[in-house]
Amino acid sequence: MRKTKEEADSTKQSILDAAVKLFSEHGVAKTSLEKIAKAASVTRGAVYWHFANKQEIFEALHDQLHSPFIQMITDGLDADSSNAIAQLQEVCTELLIDLEQNKTKKKIATLFLLRCDYSGEFAHSKDRYNEKKKQKHITLSRYFDKAIKQGVLPANTNSMLLTIGISAYLRGIAVEYLEDPDAFSLQDNAAKLIGMFFERLQTR
Repeated sequence: MRKTKEEADSTKQSILDAAVKLFSEHGVAKTSLEKIAKAASVTRGAVYWHFANKQEIFEALHDQLHSPFIQMITDGLDADSSNAIAQLQEVCTELLIDLEQNKTKKKIATLFLLRCDYSGEFAHSKDRYNEKKKQKHITLSRYFDKAIKQGVLPANTNSMLLTIGISAYLRGIAVEYLEDPDAFSLQDNAAKLIGMFFERLQTR
């Protein structure tokens, strides 16, 4: 039974890998389930076993990108520390480095950040993803709220504005990197780039 589950998981991942490649090369609308099955070297029946339709594949890819991100920032928040800002700085640095090192995540991020406009049959998915963004912001803002309670940040700090700021900053760095991965290394520069944002907070 264990081997069967492993094989099923492997097949599912092969389908997702093929889908992100085809979505990126030809667009979501022009990619059929038949093409995904062929690229994944599986039958259409195998695709339907895991996914009811193309939108489920699309959403699974989105979850594969964002769920680990949410988990990472949540785990960091739960860790014991006397400085929540230092915690968040470390988490943001790790997120960027992982984007460069994790090839699958890099491909999916390129799809959603650079090549996906949520048009046509996927337009309504935007509302679902915006709701996830709100949840991400709420989780991130808890770092700043924690830092205020710790006295690391002033009591009058607007945690939500800082959350929007770091979220936009992270996205901007990710987009710059994904547009031209050879321009700079996140492994070498992520800590410095994130430090440029957080060093301003430390001097407030």
